[in-house]
Amino acid sequence: MPRKEILKETRRLTEPFIVTNGKRFRLKDFDPSDTRGLIDKGEAAQLLERGVRWLAEEQDMLYAQDRWSVLLVFQAMDAAGKDSTIKHVMSGINPQGCHVSSFKVPSKEELEHDFLWRYIKRLPERGCIGIFNRSYYEEVLVVRVHQDILAGQMLPPELVSERIWDERLTEIANFEDYLTLQGTVVLKFFLYVSKEEQKKRFLARLDRPDKHWKFSASDIQERQYWNDYMAAFEETIRATASKRAPWFVVPADNKWFTRLVVAAAVVEAVEKLNLHYPKVDAQKKAGLAAARTALMQEKEKAAPRARTKKA
Repeated sequence: MPRKEILKETRRLTEPFIVTNGKRFRLKDFDPSDTRGLIDKGEAAQLLERGVRWLAEEQDMLYAQDRWSVLLVFQAMDAAGKDSTIKHVMSGINPQGCHVSSFKVPSKEELEHDFLWRYIKRLPERGCIGIFNRSYYEEVLVVRVHQDILAGQMLPPELVSERIWDERLTEIANFEDYLTLQGTVVLKFFLYVSKEEQKKRFLARLDRPDKHWKFSASDIQERQYWNDYMAAFEETIRATASKRAPWFVVPADNKWFTRLVVAAAVVEAVEKLNLHYPKVDAQKKAGLAAARTALMQEKEKAAPRARTKKA
């Protein structure tokens, strides 16, 4: 299939789920089980494989060109498929140019700094792809739902007001705007799983001993705050979606479709950078020619093999 047609097909997959202006964003306008009419998993697997190959080619040029960096942010409720999506979409990536950061409960040292500090330290360098498996958005999601966490963040009491969430969302939006102006492509994915599908996946984990390690009693407790989390996600996307740093609200009830949309979004974004391998100037070309000549002459001067002794 011609490159132009592939990009057209890619855009068809991403366009319904991208949010670049959050003013009118409503989570209820999205369906966690949506597959855009695709029901053939075999076809989906082929499309994903093609996207993975394309992304691998683009990443090679991204690394060689050493000008842009890419930050992929993944947010979701438990069991939405973040880990498996990252695993499948990035399966063709050269590990040298990619790093995944999973953020857990902050350490004492991290709590002694501003809420963005520990995330800034993990930003991707030029030429690389950085993946945040959960991110600074936890500061306006889980911390907002469980506001007692704020007490451990060492903030002066007079700075903890009713406006703190609006302030943090503004700071995050400004931070992402800054990153994009420094050459970092920022893509944010909310893997939108339904409460019913999450329940099915929790039960499946309980039925499989090899999945027990992924289950925690806190997962069940967090389900009690489902509506609070959905409200927090909606407010977060509404306040931080922009053309420079868009959100993708990706249906996550069908993992095969989730992976397909994420791969398409990354390919489309990186393709827009018009990446290419560094061009070689005349001086460099002369050096390469000299190197070739030296290697060829070295071959001609190679000593003949020693004769083996007769028994």
